[in-house]
Amino acid sequence: TMEQYELDELDEKILSMMVKDARKPFLEVARECNVSGAAIHQRIQKLIHAGVVKGSEFIIDNSKIGFKTCAYMGLFLQSSDQYASITEALKQIPEIVECHHTTGKYDLFVKIYARDNEHLLSIIHKKLLPLGLARTETLISFKEGFRRRLPIDIG
Repeated sequence: TMEQYELDELDEKILSMMVKDARKPFLEVARECNVSGAAIHQRIQKLIHAGVVKGSEFIIDNSKIGFKTCAYMGLFLQSSDQYASITEALKQIPEIVECHHTTGKYDLFVKIYARDNEHLLSIIHKKLLPLGLARTETLISFKEGFRRRLPIDIG
């Protein structure tokens, strides 16, 4: 069970600033929030400890480093007792960046990056099919319309 954390006004202000720029110095955040640097540091530690913040990351444009094909793939399992083992096996495939258990027709839904369509095909044949899936259904993304983080002050 996931416990919800109640954000106060300061939490919201800190998070919305950090989501826009994870590299913004704590002292700058403190100044804009009218509190001490120590208070900001303490508050961010509390948010990390509560599991609200799960670290920060650089966002890399995958196409700029040679991964020009983005695809979504619906996976059909042969039996439901495969969930855990297949999910673990998918974690070993670096090109798969997301994996979700979903409702609807698919058992699992993954997001995958490949250098091109040929590379995608080889990932399917050499890495996915040997896992013993019933079948797969692939949707290739022509272009990302947009991507964003959920805003903090969504009300």
